[in-house]
Amino acid sequence: MNLLRTLAAISSMTMVSRITGLLRDTLFARAFGASPYTDAFYIAFRLPNLLRRLFGEGAFSQAFVPILAEYKNQKGEEATRSLVDHVATTLVWATVVVSVLGIVAAPLILMGIASGLDGDGFDKGVVMTRLMFPYIACMSFVVLAGAVLNTWREFKIPAFTPVLWNLSSIFFSLFLVQYFEVPIYSMAVAVMVGGVAQVAIQIPALKRIGMLPRLSFNPLSGLKDPGVRRILKKMGPAVFAVSAAQISLLINTNYASNMGGGAVSVLQYADRLMEFPTGILGVALGTILLPSLSKANADGDIGEYSALLDWGLRLTFLLALPAAVGLAALSTPLIAALFNYGEFNAANVAAATAPLMSYAAGLLGIILVKILAPAFYARQDIRTPVRIAIGVLIATQAMNLVFVQMLGMGVAGLALSIGLGACLNALFLYTGLRRRSIYTPHAGWLGFFLKVVVAVVLMGLAAWFSQAQLDWAGLRSHPVLRIVALLAIIALSAIVYFAVLFALGFRPRDFMRRAK
Repeated sequence: MNLLRTLAAISSMTMVSRITGLLRDTLFARAFGASPYTDAFYIAFRLPNLLRRLFGEGAFSQAFVPILAEYKNQKGEEATRSLVDHVATTLVWATVVVSVLGIVAAPLILMGIASGLDGDGFDKGVVMTRLMFPYIACMSFVVLAGAVLNTWREFKIPAFTPVLWNLSSIFFSLFLVQYFEVPIYSMAVAVMVGGVAQVAIQIPALKRIGMLPRLSFNPLSGLKDPGVRRILKKMGPAVFAVSAAQISLLINTNYASNMGGGAVSVLQYADRLMEFPTGILGVALGTILLPSLSKANADGDIGEYSALLDWGLRLTFLLALPAAVGLAALSTPLIAALFNYGEFNAANVAAATAPLMSYAAGLLGIILVKILAPAFYARQDIRTPVRIAIGVLIATQAMNLVFVQMLGMGVAGLALSIGLGACLNALFLYTGLRRRSIYTPHAGWLGFFLKVVVAVVLMGLAAWFSQAQLDWAGLRSHPVLRIVALLAIIALSAIVYFAVLFALGFRPRDFMRRAK
């Protein structure tokens, strides 16, 4: 398998997802702006989305994939199919129970995660929490299916799946929102419709590889499987290890809910733009590396293991550094061109720009964690990332006290603490890999890094100078011109960056790699 070609394929699918996600958020901002009602929606969605990441994309995937790879490579098809059946039964029943509890306890949950939300906004938040909580049951099955398909190196369907939620939200915001007595409720219903659609698209792909789970009506039957018990044992600590940033984000949501109407929303809009490069590069690389690293570990191939990590880290620096500088330099144009329509005014643009710049400062760390954490999980080492994650969680909240309480940075301080916390996380993960001799850098890193820095600096100067020539909020009445200008600046910046790299001797073949 050509890893660079596979990365390009997954990234292209992820890009479709992120582009449709940005379109979804643009239409949402145009229709609802940044208000207590939009805050209520994002807060209501935060907890089921957090649980999805904790028990699905995060802890579950990292615990499940290495064990699944071990079964597939060493125990045969029948044992692997049995494991998938039992894991699916346990996961689906557990998330159904959690969904029911979330629906019943919605008012208490909302008081706990958003103490600043009150009155009508609180009441609508309770309704939307109840509408969206079953989303985690849908997404748990989707994440399980994605883990299975990725282990069979079927990457395209899992990468494309999030597009369906985006399309659902776009359809509701354009055509069905006017049929709801409370318009914001349409977005909550769209989430559930998108979740069901994501489940449906996985089924044919799983059938094709012979791994469609056979669910049992007995919720406890899966717990008898020793493989399931191994996964659950590793999932507990992995919740903290994988999701430290998500837990911090939940705490930050509570902070933001006390900063006035619209604060949660502008933080969400900035977060969405930060997730664009995170998904295209970080998630895609992590998706490719975890199965390959798990196989190398099962085969006892230490050289291949280290080489895979080196390849992933070089690609991360090559692409994440310019993405971070680009987000910072073009923060105002990006927010204005994507969201400054309808109810989203110039004040909202200014409010969302500051947290986006803060997120950009930590983007490299956020992406590196998605590369470095799988290096531990592929070896079924959960304890080390857990210790690191708990320390980083404490440090992040300490930074909140400094940035928000002492320096008065507001929402931007919340975003900065998340980003710098991720950088700390990445640093400690890297140090742990080096100390254990799991990863040994290949020769040439210093020259590589210096060349990338030169290219990034020149690209950043070009982007900053170009965007400074226009009044981006003032172009609100000329949306096409504003979008064309933004795309032209992005294209110019990319040309400058890759032209400098080419002049310094970089070639695409230098990053070609095949997995064994």
